[in-house]
Amino acid sequence: MPTEWNGRFLFQGGAGLDGVVASATGTIPNSAQAPALVRGFAVVTTDAGHSGSPVDASFATDQQARVDYGYNAIDKVTLAAKSLMARFYGRAPQYSYFIGCSNGGRQALTASQRLPLYFDGIVAGDPTIRFSRVALDEIWNLRVLARIAPQDGLGRPIYSRAISDANLKLVHDAVLKRCDAKDGLADGMINDWQACDFDPAVLACKRGAAANCLAAGQVQALRDLHSGPRTRDGKALYGRFNYDTGISSAAWRGMRLGTSDTGAANAADATLGLGGFRYFQLTPPDPGFDPAAGLNLDQLLERIGATASIADADNPYLETFAGRGKMILYNGLSDQGLASSVLVDWYDRMLAATGPRARDSVRLFLIPGMLHCGGGEATDRFETLDAIMDWVERAKAPDRITASSSRGAALKRPLCPYPAVARYAGGDANLAESFVCSPSGSWPAPHQS
Repeated sequence: MPTEWNGRFLFQGGAGLDGVVASATGTIPNSAQAPALVRGFAVVTTDAGHSGSPVDASFATDQQARVDYGYNAIDKVTLAAKSLMARFYGRAPQYSYFIGCSNGGRQALTASQRLPLYFDGIVAGDPTIRFSRVALDEIWNLRVLARIAPQDGLGRPIYSRAISDANLKLVHDAVLKRCDAKDGLADGMINDWQACDFDPAVLACKRGAAANCLAAGQVQALRDLHSGPRTRDGKALYGRFNYDTGISSAAWRGMRLGTSDTGAANAADATLGLGGFRYFQLTPPDPGFDPAAGLNLDQLLERIGATASIADADNPYLETFAGRGKMILYNGLSDQGLASSVLVDWYDRMLAATGPRARDSVRLFLIPGMLHCGGGEATDRFETLDAIMDWVERAKAPDRITASSSRGAALKRPLCPYPAVARYAGGDANLAESFVCSPSGSWPAPHQS
């Protein structure tokens, strides 16, 4: 709590499985500006009700800890923080905000759905919106890759060797060749993601070829990884993932394949994903669950239902929140762990369920090339705290948000509210002003000289 308080309150979202209390400085994801505490905000954060680490799910053998992590900690910590501010400053905060990415994004969405009167402005980045299905997808990925991975001496799949870096670079280049220029400019970023119709089958090895191509098993594995798991009757359980430039990144490899040369897998799907599934997603917890023994996805869907009811942030009805608050959502189109289509699907359902004013209160931005919460071949630096404050306090809606690159490249791009995409209209390709926000597949009028 700063002595020079600006009257604003910020809840700083957590990360992973929480378990630690981070420094409550109000660091804003994807921002290059000073954290909120330096700007005069009072800031709070939480360990979500248990002690441990962001990758340790063993806390979930405790029923109350599950509830606290799912949503209860947000409620209790917010009320306690506001009470402390009222006592310390002699008045309640004039404006209350919640900002987070990944699990912090899930918490932010949870606040809008379960606590619609608590926050005036919310920013939810790359949220684990359907947390239970994310975990199910991670288990599915292990099974998919085990089909094509070589085995070690103990018969365990060596995931890291299922697809080589050279294979992934082939896919990266082919995706750009197919989809990059659909937004009017071949610049290494796929803005018109909705028009991208890439199929890895174009890289399948022809008879007698073995280099610079994909084996048939690799083609099918990539298709299955990007489409996600399905029930016996073909209903999608999670997905689909975009084909984007992040597929050749170290982050994608770290999530899906890992680097271990043995069957002691170190991919995030096989460590954080499997551990979280065993302890937190399954009810009751099942520490001995082994995906190698086979997957009955229909049965697993039932076994994750109880946790989904307390931790998934996918309720589309925001009537109360949309009547008084504002929310900015965003997701990287190269997010290695979360399918942006799931957030898009929820947003469409939210608009239908909540009614016409929802679009004036909640806007979604998709960031081409951006990995999970940042990085990638992307313009991944943008100011969401300024944007949400302008919207809440000055009624200035974010019709577009200017983004730059954390890699230092001197280029800027507009982030456009879904369903619009950024399309090149002519002029200096490094300037955001050379792009317009227009529907997917449309062609803007060129700039007039």
